[in-house]
Formats: sequence, C-alpha cells, structure tokens
Amino acid sequence: MGRVTERRRVIRIRDGAATVRPDTLVAEEPLEIRLNGKPLAITMRTPGDDFALAAGFLVSEGVLGSAGDLANIVYCAGATEDGSNTYNVVDVRLAPGVPVPDITLERNVYTTSSCGLCGKASLDAVRTTARWPVADGPAPMRLTPGLLAELPDRLREAQRVFDRTGGLHAAALFSPEGELLDVREDVGRHNAVDKLVGRALQQGLLPLSGTVLVVSGRASFELAQKAVMAGIPVLAAVSAPSSLAVDLAAEAGMTLVGFLRGASMNVYAGEGRIALG
Repeated sequence: MGRVTERRRVIRIRDGAATVRPDTLVAEEPLEIRLNGKPLAITMRTPGDDFALAAGFLVSEGVLGSAGDLANIVYCAGATEDGSNTYNVVDVRLAPGVPVPDITLERNVYTTSSCGLCGKASLDAVRTTARWPVADGPAPMRLTPGLLAELPDRLREAQRVFDRTGGLHAAALFSPEGELLDVREDVGRHNAVDKLVGRALQQGLLPLSGTVLVVSGRASFELAQKAVMAGIPVLAAVSAPSSLAVDLAAEAGMTLVGFLRGASMNVYAGEGRIALG
C-alpha cells in the first residue's frame, strides 16, 4: 500500500532569506480499476481506502447497489521490474447474477466532466440508472442555516492529512442533527466522495437517505450525480456549483447549497429542506 504522504526537499524563502528543509506532500498515484478482470477506469488518487474507492465508483456507474452485489475486491500485481506489488491495480468481482456492463473503449461513461456527454444526455443517464429516489418521504429533512454553517468547520477539523500537507480535498457525511458520520480525504474531490459511498456500500448503509454530503471544493455535475446515485438528499459545497449540477439537483429533488462559508450560503435547488424564517 502506498503512503498517504511523502517527504520532499524544498527551498523555503521567507522575507528574502532562503533555507533548505523537508516538506510533507500528499501522495498521488494512479489506480486502475478492473471489473471481473477487465480494465474499466484509471483515476489519480491518494493511496488508501482503495477498495472503497472502487466500490463507490461502481455505485456512481450504476453497477453496484448493495454489498450483496459484490463477490470480492482484490489487489492485482502491478507492473514493476522486481515483480513486487504496487497496490495500484484492483479487480472488482461481481456476485453471480449481477449484470456486467459492456466494457469497451467507446463505453458511455458519465462520471467525469470530460466524458463528452452534454446537458440533457448527462441528466438522462443519471435519471435512468439511479436506484433510489432522492425526494423525501412522509418526514422530510429540515435543516437550519445555522446548522449548515457549522458543517464546513466540522469537516475541516476532521481533515488529519490536510493539516500536514494542505493539499487534499475532503468529503464528509453528516446526520440531519450535524453529527459527523464519516469523512474521507483524497487528492481528487470525486475520489473522496467515492470512498465515502464505497464504505457505506460495504457496511450495508445504502441508500444514504437522511444524510448531508459536504465537500471542501466546488459542486460539479460529477459530484452531484454521485450524490444522487447514492440516494443522498443534500449536497453542500464551500465553493460554487456548475450549471449542470444545479440542473441535476433540481430534476432529482436534491438540495444543493453552494458558497457555504460562515453564515453565508446560496441555495440553488431543493430549498424546501432549508428551514427559513
């Protein structure tokens, strides 16, 4: 297993004076995800929680919906000159009877912003593959702006690796009462969310209805669709959302909050879950 952080020599300049010192950097390595032995995707990630990352990725792809859909996940031997394992290749084996998607170089992947799908096609892809409705049942979630305002600080307090590197994104799940349920860090914001969702799948907790997803960066379409695919009703980001993320949230019935900084925030969709006045 690769290390989460690495040390590098750096020349530090302060007020014109230069000193040489070691610095702690967040590790970044490729992870190849295979499905039933066939290459599926490669993502750049911070090593750690690799099985959860792979499982969460497949939830967002519509392949997995419960722990029972998984047979197992194993590391495969990576390509090294001495034959040692790099722990940068994982193979996900589906349980018998779980449909295997068509894996080709031309497959329609909608989980990345560079997938080539536009607007309506992207929204249709999520709508047709989402397993759980995000809309509330008979007891809708209600969140006060005051509670939402506290969540980014609680997320930041739980970022252990960020304290040492300053170079990681984070994603956290909270209860409607503001209790921190889980938090994951990664060099990629989408990976951090996949790790959260994958851990929930492994623990039999999907769908994640009745939870709030808070992310440390912007709210892209990719993050919004991962939330919808996991059944998460509220996504809050400290930065801006994209237009397509707002469209998806409105169509799916998800609450989307952006620019969540202190007591200020913008509610872009699903305002019915926010207790105003």
